Amino acid sequence: MTSSRFRVGIVGWGAYIPVYRIKAKEIARQWGFDDRVTDSIWIEEKAVAGADEDTVTMGWYAARSALLRAGVNPGDIGAVFVGTESKPYAVKPSSTIIADALGISAKKLSTDLEFACRAGSEGIRISVSLVESGAVRYGLAIGSDTAQANPGDVLELTASSGAAAYLVGPADESVAVFESLVTYVTDTPDFWRRDGSRYPAHGEGFTGEPAYFHHIVSAVKMLMNESGLKPSDFDYAVFHQPNGKFPLQVGRMLGFPREKVLPGIVTPWIGNTYNASALLGLAKILENSKPGQRILVAPFGSGAGADAISVLVTDKVLERVGKAPTVEELIARKKYISYAEYAKFRNLIHRNLW
Repeated sequence: MTSSRFRVGIVGWGAYIPVYRIKAKEIARQWGFDDRVTDSIWIEEKAVAGADEDTVTMGWYAARSALLRAGVNPGDIGAVFVGTESKPYAVKPSSTIIADALGISAKKLSTDLEFACRAGSEGIRISVSLVESGAVRYGLAIGSDTAQANPGDVLELTASSGAAAYLVGPADESVAVFESLVTYVTDTPDFWRRDGSRYPAHGEGFTGEPAYFHHIVSAVKMLMNESGLKPSDFDYAVFHQPNGKFPLQVGRMLGFPREKVLPGIVTPWIGNTYNASALLGLAKILENSKPGQRILVAPFGSGAGADAISVLVTDKVLERVGKAPTVEELIARKKYISYAEYAKFRNLIHRNLW
């Protein structure tokens, strides 16, 4: 057991998953994919943002839930970060919209972050530093995305919508205290979207071993070397979830048994929510955790980089779970739509407006 290096923790957390779902095999049939493609990546369905939903609305809902669980005055929040790769404005921050809608004071740090799927956890890392240094009392980090995919690309099977939010604050108010944090980043061209391009592109040969697996394995091994922790010291491990199979595979590579990884996997039922992916998995674990349990969370972002974070759960988690909708409740709340409705909601069909 290692003692915490930080006096900072997670004071509140929240999630949002749209009610609309489309079956992965519905998408596969539109483009002639064999059903074995969806089976091989363990994707059953994905969440789809409605016509009136975007990164801001989903991020606000998740952040409101985090504040409800924390019971914190919004005026005491000194920093707001939104990690996304699908914000509604090319030039205009989403963080300021969410902060004003929550009633957070104008005296704050506020910005949008971008590092593919790990920008949300980047916000957590920055918030930990700000709170630890005494610059702010609370920092709010949000990961929210209405993930895009080129119609007919295999990425369309998984790219989905969702949000997660974490309020970082003093350890004595926290449901989970930060023990160790590390980041491992390189310039690896596995996934990108050039300026002016409507949809992202990906290098098939780079997305797995050189990107996802290399960076997560390296980050987690760095954390263990620095902290002295071993896989057996963790009760749960949550990894970025581009599909249902990768988290299990990387967990096996790192020596985590399947039963420690499975509880945090949400992808088969909601798809890859990009910046909310690993953070939704962490939320699901927190909502079912017990005091004293240790959780590893390792988000990944293409381009490429991974964080590795160790948190230790406190007894405050038990009293705060029921103060906002849980991930399991949000997953269970669903309405299936056709590919045509999905295309309409995601604005895949363009028409002239006279």
